[in-house]
Amino acid sequence: MLNMAEGVARLGALAESPVVSTLARAFADAGFDLAIVGGPVRDALLGRDVHDLDFTTDAQPDDILRVVKPIASAHWDIGRAFGTIGAKVAGETVEITTYRADSYDGVTRKPTVEFGDTLEGDLVRRDFTVNAMALRVPGKALVDPTGGVEDLLAGRLRTPTDPHVSFGDDPLRMLRAARFTSQLGFEIDEATFAAMIELRRTLDIVSPERIQGELVRMLQTAAPVRGIRILVETGLAEEFLPEVPALRLEVDEHHHHKDVYEHSLTVLNQAIELEHSRHPGEAPDVPLRLAALLHDIGKPATRRLEPGGGVTFHHHDIKGARMARKRLNALRFDADTTKVVARLIELHLRFFGYAEGAWTDSAVRRYVRDAGDELERLHILTRADVTTRNKRKANRLRKAYDDIEARIAELDAQEQLDAMRPELDGNRIQEVLGIAPGREVGEAYRFLLDIRLDEGIVGADEAERRLREWWAARA
Repeated sequence: MLNMAEGVARLGALAESPVVSTLARAFADAGFDLAIVGGPVRDALLGRDVHDLDFTTDAQPDDILRVVKPIASAHWDIGRAFGTIGAKVAGETVEITTYRADSYDGVTRKPTVEFGDTLEGDLVRRDFTVNAMALRVPGKALVDPTGGVEDLLAGRLRTPTDPHVSFGDDPLRMLRAARFTSQLGFEIDEATFAAMIELRRTLDIVSPERIQGELVRMLQTAAPVRGIRILVETGLAEEFLPEVPALRLEVDEHHHHKDVYEHSLTVLNQAIELEHSRHPGEAPDVPLRLAALLHDIGKPATRRLEPGGGVTFHHHDIKGARMARKRLNALRFDADTTKVVARLIELHLRFFGYAEGAWTDSAVRRYVRDAGDELERLHILTRADVTTRNKRKANRLRKAYDDIEARIAELDAQEQLDAMRPELDGNRIQEVLGIAPGREVGEAYRFLLDIRLDEGIVGADEAERRLREWWAARA
């Protein structure tokens, strides 16, 4: 539970930090107001770590530059058109913005930039009340015109003004609401939630890049499933990630299968737990989390109801990989992320053949070869994909995967499995066969790779002998 006395003490300590006190003195000496605003105030009151410091002031951009230049080791004005000046003061990066009183045209989410003249007016135009608080410095006066403290205590997300007006000004705020439920663990108040449902289609004026950015920030939180549920329940997911709500398949009274939507959310949670246990303290693995969320999106398109009550989803892994690639491209994800996610989805079922019967060493090598650099992620995704309530089956699958990981490690130690290359490279193949670069070199390389995968290391002399035999047979 939020302890407000402790929160106020933390806020006071923040105000006395070197960077804040240095800036506060400089602006006061120049005759301007200055306040810490938004997330840093909220996080200090919640007892969370405070990272990036944002300030607001009645000073115009030129005046801000004039004040910070003598006390900053670096400064930049890339956001000058929006009233924002960046600087590095006392070793920390800060942004200082002139009070804003923007207006929106309702057609795009780009505001008409207008500078305001009061702190309260600036705060009221922000996204949520918990982000619409400020601490005046150096006087340490908390300014909260919209009830942000009460909403912090209640664990509630609410817009400072009518949510229809707030979301109408900037529809991206609806995605931020979902993200903050994951980040802060708060609930969205009824009026705000209802407005998100009503205005979900206005999201089409927001660029794919902005939507992608909010989705990534949500996936980087400790509990993204909370936000995903909000996106699905409000209908927002239909606007930019329809494959996820489509997982809520209708259940035929004669054909029963697991709830694919709930299964996918469970897989995401379990993948995050495994990620933390295997790589504690590391940054969230967004490609892994995307793959966990989307790994079964091919199921709706491949579902077949069989006689006798069975349900099949043949090749949903291949279908899902194609769908994921198309969706991530539409959301402007970078090529590497898209490639990794699609590959993990394509391979996520491969292990279950191993669970049915032990693989040969050749099959293990091919599993490693096909996974390539994504083997560790595939380990996590495959383990997370086990959500059965049947304890005997779950234990069998867990032990099978323990076994395959142990065998991979054993083969790796024996053969440097991660290299997974033939014993003759392209240049040596050309020398042995007396041929020039071309298609035949690639075919010979693949022939030798199959030997490597099937038999392990046979030695360079033996590889040459077999290569010559293969080439003679071709001739």
